[in-house]
Amino acid sequence: MSRMLPPIAILGAGSMGGAILHGLVGSGKATGLAVTNRSAAKATAFRQVSGVRSVSLDEEPSGNTDAAAAASIVLIGVKPAMVPDLLREIAPVIRPGTIVVSIAAGVPIATFEQILGAGVPVIRSMPNTPALVGKGVTGLAAGSAATDADVALVRELFSTVGTVIDVPEEKIDALSTISGSGPAYVYLLIEELTAAAVGQGFTRDEARTMVEETFIGATALLAASGEDPAELRRRVTSPKGTTERAIAVLQAAHLDDVFARATDAALERARELAAGA
Repeated sequence: MSRMLPPIAILGAGSMGGAILHGLVGSGKATGLAVTNRSAAKATAFRQVSGVRSVSLDEEPSGNTDAAAAASIVLIGVKPAMVPDLLREIAPVIRPGTIVVSIAAGVPIATFEQILGAGVPVIRSMPNTPALVGKGVTGLAAGSAATDADVALVRELFSTVGTVIDVPEEKIDALSTISGSGPAYVYLLIEELTAAAVGQGFTRDEARTMVEETFIGATALLAASGEDPAELRRRVTSPKGTTERAIAVLQAAHLDDVFARATDAALERARELAAGA
């Protein structure tokens, strides 16, 4: 049975925090939602969202501690380098039982537990930007003090913006190279196929409509059918037909190797970021 979520604070509501905020508001399950940003301009933008208390730290220097003290779930969305200072700022006001959730890439749970104290439940998350339209994929990794009930509550939070996958922390960086970065890979494919359509003589608007609606339709069919994508590909690929000829060219480019190398490169960078490089 669906339930309302307890009060939530998003400290540092950048693009990802903003996506989660909009998803939460759209779900109708957020009872108390506070967000903080450094600038008044960003804070003003979120003030247009119904039911959200949006604070500019330039105007209210105690905004982070005020929001954290009143929340049952605190999402940390500032840039990774700023996380330790923010945790030190809010640690004194975190109430017993409050769950702290990281949406900061590359910052290990150990950093959170060391600063907040071992008794504070910490959950590390890796959402992606389609959360903005309720189609996100979020990986969750639980810290040492997080109970099954804590994880279930945070899973419910992120379920308002899409699908949730539970993973051990050592797989969070790998997950980020697939679902976290994955939307960019899809947009790149759309860009290149659009350019190819223009090369075939279509206008930019015609090309964009054809390509974008083809991707949207193909993924909708994949979701509705429950079929394996390889099977759906086979159904489009008639023997000795035009699609077969095109697929042969794409396979000759060794896309399997290209994607393996791309995700390996992303994982290497994730590890560099975690090491402070």
